[in-house]
Amino acid sequence: MHSLPLYQLTVIALGAIAFGIWLLIKGGDWTVDSAVAIAERSGLSKLFIAATIVAFGTSAPELFTSINANLTGFPGISVGNVMGSNIANVLLVLGVAALMAPIVVDRKEVRVDTLVMIAATIMMSVAVVAGILPVWGGLGMLVCIIGYILYQYRSSKIDVYEEPDGQGGPNPYLFVLLGIGTLLIGSEVLVQGAVAGGLALGVPEAVIGMTLIALGTSLPELTACVAAARKGQSEMIVGGIVGSNIFNIFSVMAISAMVRPLIIEPRFAQIDLPVLVVVTAAFAFILLAFGRIGRVAGGVMVAGYAAFTLFQYWDTLALLF
Repeated sequence: MHSLPLYQLTVIALGAIAFGIWLLIKGGDWTVDSAVAIAERSGLSKLFIAATIVAFGTSAPELFTSINANLTGFPGISVGNVMGSNIANVLLVLGVAALMAPIVVDRKEVRVDTLVMIAATIMMSVAVVAGILPVWGGLGMLVCIIGYILYQYRSSKIDVYEEPDGQGGPNPYLFVLLGIGTLLIGSEVLVQGAVAGGLALGVPEAVIGMTLIALGTSLPELTACVAAARKGQSEMIVGGIVGSNIFNIFSVMAISAMVRPLIIEPRFAQIDLPVLVVVTAAFAFILLAFGRIGRVAGGVMVAGYAAFTLFQYWDTLALLF
């Protein structure tokens, strides 16, 4: 492929990017619509569906990336992927969704999920400061998320929606899987297209990896939340983000440690961890105290993520320019 003329490589890359974006848009719509339908038919709350099925499905890229990184001897990527994704979920994903439409949720409904997210962040902080997450620690985290799911399932039942005979329509369970699968494929196609275009234009591979690939694992969450914002589904947005952040720690990081003890570099405790703790604490405070995130707050979040990313890669960018 690299032997092709530059213009052909560029056209192929742009085509892949366009196709990836289309897949993301369709996948986001299918995921949100089907998740809402599942909530209505099963009698489970939208918040529960978003915090489990949608959140876990859209976090699949983080799971596979982190496990593979730890197995191949790059535990720093595993830890950085989880921490970076959680920061991006709050500042970037939630920020963009809030810019599109103010997010309003019932503070009582999100209380347990928010407290579990705080607990997960505290447990992760202990591991980062200690410099290791052993196998037993990963197992303990996995037990925590199983308990969280069971508790939420038992407490989230609402009145069951009874559908009229003969009007079942498409199977929402099938379409939510199709939607999540389309999100995952779309994010991969988009990232690969962007990487191919960047390499064709001479952008260093290191810069591509630290920006496009890192952002690529958060594209499913971003697209699903944007689709939910367009449809006015605030519960789906908050549930998806809180659930994804819980899953990233209690499942992604936990399973990575169970495969092989996760050695955590000291540098993560210097900058990344404090940022994650502050971002998570601020997010939790807003949810529990106000239950509302407006456009101004969304703009501040997106600007904060841009500043954080710029700071992270300042040295690399300085070499380029």
